Amino acid sequence: MPGLRCKDSWGGAILIMINNDKLSGAVQGVIKNITTYGRMIKFSHTIFALPFVLSAVVLAFREHSLGIADIFWIVAAAVSARSAAMGFNRIADVGFDRENPRTMNREIPSGKLSMVSAVGFVVISSAVFILSAAMLSKLCFYLSLPVLGVLFGYSYTKRFTQWCHLYLGFAISLAPMGAWIAATGTFSWGILCLSCALMTYITGFDIIYACQDTDFDQDQKLFSLPSKIGVHKALNLSSVLHLVSFVFFLMVYFIFDMQSVYLITVCLIGVLFVVEHKLVNPDDLKHINIAFFHVNSVISVVLFIGILTDELVRRWM
Repeated sequence: MPGLRCKDSWGGAILIMINNDKLSGAVQGVIKNITTYGRMIKFSHTIFALPFVLSAVVLAFREHSLGIADIFWIVAAAVSARSAAMGFNRIADVGFDRENPRTMNREIPSGKLSMVSAVGFVVISSAVFILSAAMLSKLCFYLSLPVLGVLFGYSYTKRFTQWCHLYLGFAISLAPMGAWIAATGTFSWGILCLSCALMTYITGFDIIYACQDTDFDQDQKLFSLPSKIGVHKALNLSSVLHLVSFVFFLMVYFIFDMQSVYLITVCLIGVLFVVEHKLVNPDDLKHINIAFFHVNSVISVVLFIGILTDELVRRWM
């Protein structure tokens, strides 16, 4: 009957609305969880090393053919390895993070994420990294566990050595070398130069970033260069490291017989290094976040764009 059909129609509409609300709530919950995990590991910081990985892939593509699947697994390995390492670092440092006013609102200390959830995240990220490595080659698979060991080891270096920043730089510098090995199946002294550029680049800006925790590190008897040798000397050393990084970037130009586009890119990176160090005053550290989050991310992206454009110019001209 018409009335019944109308009633059924309204009932169906209400049921659909309820189901849609439940679905919408579930989607929002998933997005919220992803965002929370992303904040825990500072997923946006992936931009520091990933362009170096992609740069290595571009250079490897000169003499080795790579499929979409290869590139996918290389990127998956890079992202999952960093995610696992950052998650592990958050777990290892949770006690210090609770005491540090700058970090006490991070996801684990603030209770936004449980320790169990964080451990699960690290386990899953590690599994994805190992799987990605296995999909690339047996050699990559065999190297995946030692690489994870190196990455996880960083979390404890600040407890016994002031050169923890250099260790971090070394650990992250494995990324372009790993991408090269994944793409070519071989080791290259040339790509080692790019890895050294990344190592000194990361070490230099990690020293800058550590300056804001100098007092806390001294109070907690943690090791960092700013807490051990002072902010002024630490920033001077950071400048030297970035100068060395610039030299390594320049060496890539000669080793890989790059074009003028890359040379312009290196000059631009040099300018950005100068800007970064001009922003950070030993007596006024309020611009550290600008130097760390903005200038450094620009440097890595500029490098990739420069290498990619240079390679395209080399092929087409």
